[in-house]
Amino acid sequence: MPIHSLDFDYGDKTIQEFVLLFNNGQLNLEPGFQRDSVWTPSDRKKLIESLLQNYPIPSVFLYRRNDNGKLRYDVIDGKQRLETVLMFQGAGHLRGSRFSVKLRLNPNEEVEEWDWTRIRNRGHEHRLMGYKFQTVEITGDLADIIDLFVRINSTGKRLTGAEKRHARFFHSDFLKQAGRLADKRKRFFLENRILSPGQVSRMKHVELVCELMASLHAKGLINKKKALDGIIGGQAVDLRTLRRVVQETVQILNLVKKVFPDIRTTRFANSADFYSIFIFLWELDREGCILLDAKRNRQAQRLLVWLSNGVGIVRQQQRKAEGASSDQRLFADYLLTVQGDTDSLATRQRRAAILMKVFGGLFEKKDEQRVFTIEQRMLLWHSDERKRCPKCRKPLTWSNFTIDHIKPHALGGKSTLSNAALMCRSCNSRKGKR
Repeated sequence: MPIHSLDFDYGDKTIQEFVLLFNNGQLNLEPGFQRDSVWTPSDRKKLIESLLQNYPIPSVFLYRRNDNGKLRYDVIDGKQRLETVLMFQGAGHLRGSRFSVKLRLNPNEEVEEWDWTRIRNRGHEHRLMGYKFQTVEITGDLADIIDLFVRINSTGKRLTGAEKRHARFFHSDFLKQAGRLADKRKRFFLENRILSPGQVSRMKHVELVCELMASLHAKGLINKKKALDGIIGGQAVDLRTLRRVVQETVQILNLVKKVFPDIRTTRFANSADFYSIFIFLWELDREGCILLDAKRNRQAQRLLVWLSNGVGIVRQQQRKAEGASSDQRLFADYLLTVQGDTDSLATRQRRAAILMKVFGGLFEKKDEQRVFTIEQRMLLWHSDERKRCPKCRKPLTWSNFTIDHIKPHALGGKSTLSNAALMCRSCNSRKGKR
C-alpha cells in the first residue's frame, strides 16, 4: 500500500552533528515503536572500523517532528549505527559503554588497539567526527512512520513478530503490561533456558508473556498469531480485567517453578513446550487440583523427565530413519505436535491431550467443601472434653475457637471430623498450609 502522507528530504549529517543533537536531547534513539538493541559487540567493532577507514554506510532514516517548538529526530532506521558511534565516543549516558577496536589506521602502520581517547590524543578525531551519514528526513503521520519502520526493517536483521507488534501497537495497555511482567521474569526465562539471551534481545520474552496472558484472558488454548494480533492490535481489555490477567499469569508462573523446579533439564525448557505446561497447570489449578504437595510434585518432575527423554530418543531414531516401536507411540505422537505448525490451536489441543494422559491421574482435586458446617462445629465442640488449644494450651470458648484441618485443605485435607481439631484463631492462622 503506497504511503501518501509522508514527505522525504535527502541530505547528510556528520557524526559531530549527531553527537550534538544527542547531547542536546534532540536525537531520540528509542521512540516507542523502535526495537531493542540487537547488535553484538563484533557488529559494533566492524562498524567503527568501516567508519575510520571511510567506507560507505547505508542511510539513516529520521522522523523529523516539532516538539513544543523544539526540533526533534526519532530514529526510524539506523539506531544500531548511531548508538554504536555514540557508545564508542562515550556520549551522554552511553559513556559507560565505551569500547575499543583493533585496526590499522594507515597502510604503513601496525594493527593496534584504538579507543576514543587514543584516537583524540593522536589527532585522528576528525576521521570519525567528520564522517557524513547520508540521511533521509521524513515528516508525516505517525501511523505511516510506523508502517515505514516495519517495511525498512524487514531486511537485514529482520523484525521478529514481537518487534513488529511492539512497533505498531506500542501504545497498547496490554502490550505495556506484558512488557513490564516480561522484564520482571526475564531472569526466570533465562535461567531455565526457556529463552536464550539472543531471543530476549529480540523481545521474545515479551511475546511469550503476551501469549500466556492472551490465553488466560481467552480462558484456554489459543491460535498464537491470530489471538495476539487481535488482543494487542484491536481488542480492548479494560484495566480491571488486565490486572486480573497479570496476577493470574504471575500465579501460574510461580506454580510452574514449584511443580517443575528442574524444568530446565527437560525439552520443556523451550517456549512452545513451556506454553503447553503453563496452560496445563492453569487448567488443573482452575479445576481445584492440589498442586502444592511435595511428594506428588517430585513424581510430576520424574514424569516430565520421562516424557522429555522418550521424545528425545524417538527424535534421534527419526534422524537415523528408524521408526518408533509400539511402546514409544506416546512419544512419537508428542513429537508430531512440535514439528511443523507448533502454535496452531489444533496442534496445541493434541499436545494438551497427551499431557493429560501423562499427568492427569497424579493431581487429585481438593475437597469441594472448604469450611466445616455448623453441625460439624457442634459435634467437635461437644466431643472435646478439655477444650484447650493443642498449640498454646489456652482455654477455648464457643465464641473464639476455630476448627483446624489437620491435613491442610490446600494439600488435599478433607473437611471431615476425622481431619478436624479445635484450635485458637491465632495458632490456626500461624499454622497456615503446614
